[in-house]
Amino acid sequence: MSYKSKLHAVKAFVFDVDGVFTDGSVYLLPGGHMSRVMTVLDGYAVVKAVKLGYPIGVITGGDDAMVRHRLEYLGITDYYPKSHDKMQDFKSFLSKHSLAPSDILTMGDDLPDYEMMRSSLLATCPSNAVAEIKAICQYVSPYGGGKGAVRDVIEQVLKVQGHWQLDNTQSV
Repeated sequence: MSYKSKLHAVKAFVFDVDGVFTDGSVYLLPGGHMSRVMTVLDGYAVVKAVKLGYPIGVITGGDDAMVRHRLEYLGITDYYPKSHDKMQDFKSFLSKHSLAPSDILTMGDDLPDYEMMRSSLLATCPSNAVAEIKAICQYVSPYGGGKGAVRDVIEQVLKVQGHWQLDNTQSV
């Protein structure tokens, strides 16, 4: 079965941060600070999906204040930082929104994402994901993490479901 046939059933998204919203690089700055880069292309798609009512969960092992701020700015309210058991946080997200694993498109890039991805309707990953994750994905984006992979999968879902063409990002 083609992954495209599953796009119609997606009701929500769950993403990792590093290697998905970012390219996985961490820039070490003076004073012990770290910096990451995210693309506005992903941000546009996230805002569009949120405004259309799609729940978006972000489950990550880290907890960076700037990442949290960026995700909140995009409208993401389901942020699970310092996740030591992503499957547990995945189940919390499902419960909060009365969803089933068969409603979820997941995107991860490394081994901590494996179990939640295997249990979802549609497991996806950026092109720079590790081999074990690529092996379980029904779709590997041609875009890398932090380079438009998040937008790629959101855009595909919204197009198939007839929601992409409407530009709702400017409305309040």
